[in-house]
Amino acid sequence: PCMTYEESVSIRRRTALPTAASAKKWQGIEPGVTKRDEVTQKFGEPSRVVTAEGKEIIAYFGKEAIKGTSQAQFKLDPASKVVERIDVFPGPVIDKETIENSYGKACPNGPPPSTPCFLKKMTDEFRTYYLYPRLGLAIFFNEDGKTVHSLIFTTQKAAK
Repeated sequence: PCMTYEESVSIRRRTALPTAASAKKWQGIEPGVTKRDEVTQKFGEPSRVVTAEGKEIIAYFGKEAIKGTSQAQFKLDPASKVVERIDVFPGPVIDKETIENSYGKACPNGPPPSTPCFLKKMTDEFRTYYLYPRLGLAIFFNEDGKTVHSLIFTTQKAAK
């Protein structure tokens, strides 16, 4: 028995939801769900649009910067126009304590808890970052190791 087009779309939607639904939203934009048109409706025309590594990137900075940021970039799947990742560069200084109070403390040893927590990681350049796998969120710190350089919002699946 063959499936109808509608049944196959319905199954794809249902199987894609758990991953997409677990992404952390930023300013109402959800990686894996929100489309390009919704981003431009909410924030207006971007400062720049470029294509890099096969992805369309729309960026807001300068006079188009989104409130609270010096820059925000939305990486889109070129075929579906769905936001896959959001890179946020905060305008104000944000410290580790603020991050931990907002998104969760360090993960304990053993099985992961049901609440969001971070794993402390290191980049190839020996920069510290916090990975919140449950939220699909990575937070990169400046060289001082105390203040936030950028926040990366993606789908939970991509954050592993």
